[in-house]
Amino acid sequence: MLTLYTIGVLLYSFGVRVAALLGNAKAKQWVEGRKNHKLKCLSKGPAKSVKPLGMVLSQVQRPANVDTLESVEGQAGQWIWFHAASLGEFEQGRPVIEALKREFPQYKILLSFFSPSGYEVRKDYPFADEVVYLPTDTPRHATQWVQSRHFIAAFFIKYEFWFNYMRALKKADIPLFYISLILKPDSYFFSWYGSWFRKQLRNVRHFFVQDETTAELLKTHGMVNVTVCGDTRFDRVVAIARQAKPFPDIEHFINGRQCIIAGSTWPPDEKLLLHFLPQLPDDFCLIIAPHNISESHVAQIKVMFPESQCYNELDLEKPSRVLIVNTIGILSQLYQYAKFVYIGGGFGVNIHNIQEPVTFGCPVVFGPKYKSFREAVDLVALQGAFSVRDAEELDAIFKRLMTDDDFYHKASKTCRNYLKSQVGATEMILKGFKNVLF
Repeated sequence: MLTLYTIGVLLYSFGVRVAALLGNAKAKQWVEGRKNHKLKCLSKGPAKSVKPLGMVLSQVQRPANVDTLESVEGQAGQWIWFHAASLGEFEQGRPVIEALKREFPQYKILLSFFSPSGYEVRKDYPFADEVVYLPTDTPRHATQWVQSRHFIAAFFIKYEFWFNYMRALKKADIPLFYISLILKPDSYFFSWYGSWFRKQLRNVRHFFVQDETTAELLKTHGMVNVTVCGDTRFDRVVAIARQAKPFPDIEHFINGRQCIIAGSTWPPDEKLLLHFLPQLPDDFCLIIAPHNISESHVAQIKVMFPESQCYNELDLEKPSRVLIVNTIGILSQLYQYAKFVYIGGGFGVNIHNIQEPVTFGCPVVFGPKYKSFREAVDLVALQGAFSVRDAEELDAIFKRLMTDDDFYHKASKTCRNYLKSQVGATEMILKGFKNVLF
């Protein structure tokens, strides 16, 4: 079965290379990034050992002559490997990386990505000593990778299951942890053909999972090395909220009014907001932060909302009810000014991040595509968040959040209480890491 799996990986890699040749930009980045990466061998001698669970790790003899490896002084020391598929998964691992780096500065961090959308954004991430693309998951690459450094541990984030790498880590007795893992009963691991895939999960030292459902699924199939700790992203957004700085121009624009913020919007979301605008009371204002801030898209929004202004050319002497945030990097902090929030994407593939506004106690409204996110499902059930299917439903929930104080305060309190119940995952993972390694 491992051979079939590896063939599937190679076929996928071949398909990406064909797409790159045909001009797909993302596929080309995927191929070029891996082409430029060269695995490097630390030494020809044994790895320095650590003591997981009170036992000395087996010494891993470095190969004396491997064509694709070379001895490099800079790879010396003990390393912890973090692997993320893309940017979203990186954000889930980020609090753990930074906590480990603060507490154990003697360890070097290797951060790998599968997708260009993660690597290209975070290739200069300061808390990692090296950021690379993950080579294709073949037995040869996995063995070379594990032998390339003195790894003391590895962390895979959420859905990243690379079975050759998992087996190589197990063979080298390097403990593998999963962060923010979430599985569902219909996962292929628990299907009628899932026996071999479940067996691969036994290569994992410990699972840090988001919910009880995932924990029970694993325990039912004999894996009791599980801790329910929630989603590490909540720790990250709480840290961001605590560091939120004031924005004097935004405060001047709001000018004592109540503020609705629409974050990461797409055209279908902007049409709903336009439908609601005539009903916006005089003591309210609207801030729109579109997902796409290209000049052409921002120009389209300005045509839709003629009275709007753009953040980067805000005229503080000109009254307006709509502000378009056409810059990146500040939205997560702007939620501090919101009474409630609309999050875009729910009329497309999926909603965007709702954790950031929830951190400020903001009730959240979004479209119908939200069920891939546990926090959205939870908050809809608890009535801290609200899903709408059309403009009429959006109008109704917006009006109620604006006019029904009891309803609004209950929703806001629900968001705050939910946040409190979710923070602390990073601390639990750090404690688990210490228990295993020392």
